[in-house]
Amino acid sequence: MTLLRQLSLVKGEHRYVFRYPAGREADVVAAFADLAADVDQGFDWFDAAVLSYQMGRRLEMDLEEVKA
Repeated sequence: MTLLRQLSLVKGEHRYVFRYPAGREADVVAAFADLAADVDQGFDWFDAAVLSYQMGRRLEMDLEEVKA
């Protein structure tokens, strides 16, 4: 069974939800970059940074659990 992860961001009237299988974080970060690079989207580089940070914190917590 594949563990699914989720990140979300609420920005004004927009809600961004990203669901992805564990281990595919690099693909999700690439999707953040693609969205941020598209000037027609309401998603910007700061949003990409916030979600990337959230993802990193989650990975850090996962590593702490493995160490324990």
